[in-house]
Amino acid sequence: MTSAYQNLNVIILTDKHALGVKAAADAAVTIKTLLNKKEHINIIFAAAPSQSVFLESLKNDISIVWERVNAFHMDEYLGLPANAPQSFGNFLADAIFGHVNFRSVNYINGNTADTDKERERYASLLNDNKPDIVFMGIGENTHLAFNEPFQANFNDPEIIKKVTLDAVCRRQQVNDGCFERLEDVPVKALTLTIPVLLGADYIFCMVPGINKAEAVVKTLKEPISVKYPSTILREHQNAKLYLDSQSASLL
Repeated sequence: MTSAYQNLNVIILTDKHALGVKAAADAAVTIKTLLNKKEHINIIFAAAPSQSVFLESLKNDISIVWERVNAFHMDEYLGLPANAPQSFGNFLADAIFGHVNFRSVNYINGNTADTDKERERYASLLNDNKPDIVFMGIGENTHLAFNEPFQANFNDPEIIKKVTLDAVCRRQQVNDGCFERLEDVPVKALTLTIPVLLGADYIFCMVPGINKAEAVVKTLKEPISVKYPSTILREHQNAKLYLDSQSASLL
């Protein structure tokens, strides 16, 4: 079933597998359409268990010429060991970055000794490679990347910034099975800002699971504000939100 909330197209599938497969098929069409017009394109990827089926399906699509795609990711914890499986860079390396031959893969360094220099470096990369597509999810607290409620800025002058993660966000990482205990979840992270994410021409947002049902309702029905950062998706001209029967159960 497909419906629209302002500009946001909402596609509801039966389960998380159908969601991931459908979103990947739609994303592949957009990638190939853009590559018919441009020599190479730039894609920002989200790292989360909610993205796993989508990334697996996308990785296995042999019709995509990955050699013409520059890959970026949207956020990273600060201070985790370099080989920590919870690192978003490591997650994406295992899920897709290490399996297809991208033109380039551009990691945020969460182990940097100088976060300001790392922010400058990554901002420069994105200034030189304007994002064409963003693949994302929505947090249980409605965050986009790590742009947390009331910390998010829809007119943020920064490209990438250092943030403090709120308790709901950190609890989600435990709920997702990424960390055993809340105290193990880092408190600080680097994140791309809302204007960078919303500045892409196309957004594909994959949100399966019952734990996201309340966030979905807020995304689609609450007034657009930084209280619920994901509400801003309703203003994007080419955004698609993919739900399953569980995440859509409160609509």
